[in-house]
Amino acid sequence: MRHLSGLIGTAALAFSVALPASAQTALPTLEKPSQVLFWSQEAREAGFRAMDRIVPHRVIKAGPHARELPQGTPLSLDVDAYMQAEHTAGILVLQDGRVRFERYGLDFGPEGRWTSFSVAKSLTSTLVGAAIADGYIESLETPIMRYLPELEGSAYDGVTVRQLLTMTSGADWNEDYTDPNADVARFFEPHETDGMDPTLHYMRQLKRAAEPGSRWHYSTGETNLVGVLLTRATGKPLADYLSEKLWGPYGMEQDAGWMIDAVGQEASGCCVMASLRDWGRVGQFILDGGKIGDSDVLPEGWLEQATTKQADIGEPVEGYGFQWWTHDNGRFGAYGIFGQSITIDPNRRTVVVILSAWPTATGRSPQRSRLLQQVAAAVDASPQASSATSQ
Repeated sequence: MRHLSGLIGTAALAFSVALPASAQTALPTLEKPSQVLFWSQEAREAGFRAMDRIVPHRVIKAGPHARELPQGTPLSLDVDAYMQAEHTAGILVLQDGRVRFERYGLDFGPEGRWTSFSVAKSLTSTLVGAAIADGYIESLETPIMRYLPELEGSAYDGVTVRQLLTMTSGADWNEDYTDPNADVARFFEPHETDGMDPTLHYMRQLKRAAEPGSRWHYSTGETNLVGVLLTRATGKPLADYLSEKLWGPYGMEQDAGWMIDAVGQEASGCCVMASLRDWGRVGQFILDGGKIGDSDVLPEGWLEQATTKQADIGEPVEGYGFQWWTHDNGRFGAYGIFGQSITIDPNRRTVVVILSAWPTATGRSPQRSRLLQQVAAAVDASPQASSATSQ
């Protein structure tokens, strides 16, 4: 059975025709999906805004009415040097749903869509919450074997939904983005699966490195497992379920797209295409407590668990929730490689979205940390900060 890379080469041909001449020459021949980790800088800046023309995506349909993001009191932020140094496509700052700052670069704009990389993980975990609220998934303590019986006898035998969400399954996995032979790079390579779902076929071969629940280990493959579990439990494609629970009723402005593999399964650990403002709306939905009007999309107490430390990642002031990165100062965020981020600060009622094409996939960014500090200081000093707090 062919996996994603069996489709990726022909899709790349259509993509190269659609781009400007400069971007066409920069785009590499995509023989392996892992090559996205090693593209040239020019190819990244062109490709991240056109991933749905490189690989197949399923449409996440928006509703008939977009949620307004009214203009708030503008923040005075000096971001020119930051955007140039960090190869930034967009920065958006919302406070209580009002736009306080918005800036674009890299020939990207409000009508464009940018790929999320691992920011999608936080959407996937949110859908798990919705599926529990809807009765499709029994609970966080349910063994995943109930939905994925093909994993019997594997490292995932006995692992619970909670352990999968917190990446504490104990299964071994290599997430080294610089290694072409890492699991994260080889996952989408074509391989025979004997009719089994390709994600399950790959993940069931992993070895157990620790007892379930005893250690945290970052694994995109595990979020992809969560996606297969969700599809099995709900009987719906993830894109359709996301449209039903969030994208349509909350009022996203544009249709989005979710990358799929060769069997049509969304790669739930990665790669949702959406506009800067719609990523801001995603953050606002979470900041609003997972509510749409008077309706609760998520179970009571879900976000309190999802966005606070559930697993120790070995950093003194950070942790991992349900596919959200947590900070002891109360902030939490969804982060993706090459500089994608949604940072939510409940104390200031802010959502900060940054879309980027960093020269390297990973690494801590002191510049981004300083920018977030600059945003926080500007919000604290602004008139709207005090008025928003009193609302």
